[in-house]
Amino acid sequence: MREAALQYFHARSRWSGWEVAFWMAWVVLFFVPGANLALFGQVLAWGLFALSLDLVLGYRGIPSLGHATFFGIGAYTAGFLGKYGWSEPISGLFVAGLLAGVAGLATGRIVRGLHGVGLLMVTLGLNLLLYDFVHRSTELTGGDDGVQGISIAPVLGLFRFDMFGRTAYVYTLVVVFLLFLLTRALVNSSWGLSLLGARDKPRRMTMLGAPLDADLTWTFAISAAVAGVAGALLTQTTQFVSPEVLSFQRSADVLVILVIGGTAVLYGGFIGAIVFLLMRDQLAAMNPIYWYFWIGLLLVLIVSFFRKGILPTVRDQLARWRPRRGAAPSPASGSEVTAQGEPS
Repeated sequence: MREAALQYFHARSRWSGWEVAFWMAWVVLFFVPGANLALFGQVLAWGLFALSLDLVLGYRGIPSLGHATFFGIGAYTAGFLGKYGWSEPISGLFVAGLLAGVAGLATGRIVRGLHGVGLLMVTLGLNLLLYDFVHRSTELTGGDDGVQGISIAPVLGLFRFDMFGRTAYVYTLVVVFLLFLLTRALVNSSWGLSLLGARDKPRRMTMLGAPLDADLTWTFAISAAVAGVAGALLTQTTQFVSPEVLSFQRSADVLVILVIGGTAVLYGGFIGAIVFLLMRDQLAAMNPIYWYFWIGLLLVLIVSFFRKGILPTVRDQLARWRPRRGAAPSPASGSEVTAQGEPS
């Protein structure tokens, strides 16, 4: 039994060829002449932000309309650290992730036992409270003008952030990939299976003795920490932060990104971020006023034709196109075999 379980988890954690190709493409992109590395760095940070929401929504089944709370806590933490003398970027990420994780831990305890509209209203309410505080505290946060005078030291004391975004891109890619590895290991472990069980069969998991409340709290904490790092990355690489990072629009955008890419597939947030941000960049250049109309139209089309999101739908279609094993007659017995592999 133990060997079978180890083989199962080993199979779950095995890397596929397309996963390797996905990450290698980001490395190759760095060497492409004329590539907009500043934009692609933001795509990676948004993908990490969507991945954090996927932990709560996709793997645990807990919807949230206020995930920008943790993103904004990380962003403002990095901004304040950079403004008041703590300019070392890597340690700043750790502090931002820690504070956002603590906020997520507290939120997880608050939302225990809540479901449906009540859960959505609590997450949204907490987000709006923090947004209003940051927006009105002009002496502390700068209000709409944002935090001014943020200074970020060179990464490892060697690589200074340049105007072309090359250092920022590599820095963001490394951080995102390391956090992705951690998240991937978690969701492919027994803890990740317990999240899926709590999402799909909560009563059965309760009967098995699974600590559903504790798992929910820690899922919120881990998700919030990852979102906080994503927010800190954007602040450090742009050296600017404003109340917009805490707005409901930011929570809605990351939810749209996850819907576009697909939930509970790890890469859905990154695929959604690529589609959403690249389209936003192109459409805003074409029509700065009505570009959100086309984003809305895209969302309607995806929900209509890719009900599970782009990545899960493509995965399901590829699985259907593969030749089914056991469809050929058995040469040993000579009996006919059905498509399901059972003797007719």
